[in-house]
Amino acid sequence: MTNIASTHRVTSQDVADRAGVSRTTVSLVLNNVAGAHISEATRQRVRQAASDLNYVPDAAATALASRQSQIVGLILIRTPRQIASDAFLTQTLNGLIESIHQQGLRLLIDIVELEHQKETYLQLVRAKRIDGILLSGPRFDDEALNLLHKSAFPTVLLGQIPGSWFSFVDVDNIAAAKAAVAHLIKLGHTRIACITNAPLSYTAAQGRLYGYQQALENGGLSFDPDLVRYGNFDIESGYCQMRSLIEAGIRFSAAFVASDTLAYGAKAALRDHGLRVPQDIALVGFDDLSFSRYTDPPLTTIHLPAVDLAKQATDMLFQYMRGVEPELKQVILDTQLVVRDSCGAKLSGYALTN
Repeated sequence: MTNIASTHRVTSQDVADRAGVSRTTVSLVLNNVAGAHISEATRQRVRQAASDLNYVPDAAATALASRQSQIVGLILIRTPRQIASDAFLTQTLNGLIESIHQQGLRLLIDIVELEHQKETYLQLVRAKRIDGILLSGPRFDDEALNLLHKSAFPTVLLGQIPGSWFSFVDVDNIAAAKAAVAHLIKLGHTRIACITNAPLSYTAAQGRLYGYQQALENGGLSFDPDLVRYGNFDIESGYCQMRSLIEAGIRFSAAFVASDTLAYGAKAALRDHGLRVPQDIALVGFDDLSFSRYTDPPLTTIHLPAVDLAKQATDMLFQYMRGVEPELKQVILDTQLVVRDSCGAKLSGYALTN
């Protein structure tokens, strides 16, 4: 008997012939179409036939049969340059791609400039190019999100907007930042600079700055706005903001940089100004990128569970896409302070100069 699979591309008609059913039945079974009255015995026969023939459904036909695109959209509210230098995003992407592929779906990544948010959301939803949205880096000023809410389109945030109605998976940025700064205070530092990971319109940046302020208050220290600079996702902004602190002649002995990516830039600025880590300036980052343990010295930082964050966000979105209301709609994952050598064990000499 000739093996069909070896002579031509296997079609749904081949599966139908082998199972003794119609092509329509094959489509209904293999696409799990809701409401199809097909016995379990017939379903098993169709699946077995498809397996025997190594049948791979055509993506366009699958989308047509299920009225779904089989695509999840990841929306990034940043510039291409910012995304290219954000190493934490790469770790998150690995987790997203793995989870999405396990479901037999594909990932569409859309980079949205701030001025085009409204148009992009509407186009994606109306054109039905995607079945659900994962939105990374939510902002307080994103009015276009209201459109997604009104459309009831399956959407999950990677991050959160406090007080909003959207489901999300996030970490407690405030508590994590407090732990990082409290570690520096425990080492005896009283003049601690802060460089945010992004502008304060991004909710994570505001949370980390607030955690920094709370740690100072809990440690009996005054908040000095002159010690704060505002980063913009990339390594260059870390360099520029640290240089700004140094060249302003502001006295500080330690710095909390709310992103490992920016911390690498900040460390380079310290080096270029003849300052050593940790001998002159203690340094703490945020994210625990894979590179951070290999820097010289290894970077003390906050570990974020990037893969788990991606997995839980996609699992939640898959439930919405199936029309199921998730049991948990707001998930906060644990973080951990990872102590390495970039803080040293005592006050730096630079802290004692005026």
